[in-house]
Amino acid sequence: MVPLAARLEAALDRIEAAAAAAREEAARHHAIEAAAREALATLDTLLADER
Repeated sequence: MVPLAARLEAALDRIEAAAAAAREEAARHHAIEAAAREALATLDTLLADER
């Protein structure tokens, strides 16, 4: 049987890995949002120039 401390440490490792993955996903999401905002601003500028 695996000692409790080893099981807790393994669980903590999995939690830390999940948190790191969540941070990476949030960073990607932020980058996508920033690119979308930039694209919308460009479209707004182009539309304003056409008017």
